[in-house]
Amino acid sequence: MAPGALDPLTKEMIYVAVSVTNQCGYCIASHTASAKNKGMSDDMFRELMAVVGMANETNRLASGYQIEIDPQFKT
Repeated sequence: MAPGALDPLTKEMIYVAVSVTNQCGYCIASHTASAKNKGMSDDMFRELMAVVGMANETNRLASGYQIEIDPQFKT
């Protein structure tokens, strides 16, 4: 992942989150290790997993209920 506006730890944590959602065991393991090497603490990992879980749950509920997108959020 090339240098850019996001710092390397943030990029790794996003990669972990997407890998958890996609259930890729290899990517979860390798990018969690990489994130820990870049400074992710156990508390940060637990909070990341809580956000991933909440996002997945609410995304499924919103999809199931077919909730309309608020006009101010449409792009």
